[in-house]
Amino acid sequence: MDNSNMMCDLESGVCGAAEEDAVQEIDLNLAPKTITLYYVTDPICSHCWALEPVFNRFIQEYGQYFHLKILMGGLLPSWKGFSDGGNGIQKPSDVAEHWKEVGEHSRMPIDGSLWHTDPVLSSYPPSRVFKVIQNKFPGRAADFLRRAREAVFVSNLNIGADEVLIRMVDRLGLDGEQIVGEAALGAAQELLDEDFEMVSRLGVRGFPTIIMVNEDNKGVKIVGARPLEAYVQALSQISTQGVTPGRAPRLAQWIKGEHKLFSKEIEVMYEIPADAVEAYIKSELPENSYQVERIMNELYVEQLSS
Repeated sequence: MDNSNMMCDLESGVCGAAEEDAVQEIDLNLAPKTITLYYVTDPICSHCWALEPVFNRFIQEYGQYFHLKILMGGLLPSWKGFSDGGNGIQKPSDVAEHWKEVGEHSRMPIDGSLWHTDPVLSSYPPSRVFKVIQNKFPGRAADFLRRAREAVFVSNLNIGADEVLIRMVDRLGLDGEQIVGEAALGAAQELLDEDFEMVSRLGVRGFPTIIMVNEDNKGVKIVGARPLEAYVQALSQISTQGVTPGRAPRLAQWIKGEHKLFSKEIEVMYEIPADAVEAYIKSELPENSYQVERIMNELYVEQLSS
């Protein structure tokens, strides 16, 4: 993928090449058996973090209609030759202000000061760890990606560093040293290169991009962080049957993912206003089973360890 003219645009919600239509009809000869949803992303894609509330709800309510395939896109191979002229980003410290804007716009908290103190030099290390986990423990891959995002955006941790990655993988109940060690080998890069090849075949130039393809090899590509209605409409467009939303998970079940749930995520999932979130949490969760805190002026809830 050519990273020489990358941009991150606040209005379009895209980290990637500029001047691409948000919703496009496509025709791909991929021969899926059922509807397949390709989610092209990157661990340090700020607009992917902004999409979390909507995408989580879409998966919960409509996941029964598609097979989800998460692909790594390779946002930052290295800083050598990297350019995001639209946001004035030429070096790591330039990212901090852009991330701050995305966080304020989306209300998914982003600190961003690590770009001044301990910058991520490449998004490939966490991407390779993701691929190793996806290959060996597919049920834990999405959990790792969520933890990686929370670590870099909220906790201000350099997820390109081995010691940070090892701790995150250990917290999943997996062997961090072994998996991070495997991620440094050529076989892990080969898995990542396979994703890059598929991303190229799909014609993806920015993140997040979501592509849904049906059994007739017809699909829809949605570029950037969009409202829930855009994804539901796209799914309905290519489905051979009517689509009906399933039930959102109860908060007591959702919080068992053992990560922070931010106010914006709860607002979107349950269609409640921001000023009602704390009362909703109190009504849904057993007393003394959780803690409510604030970070960067945003409320979050976290399950207490038993």
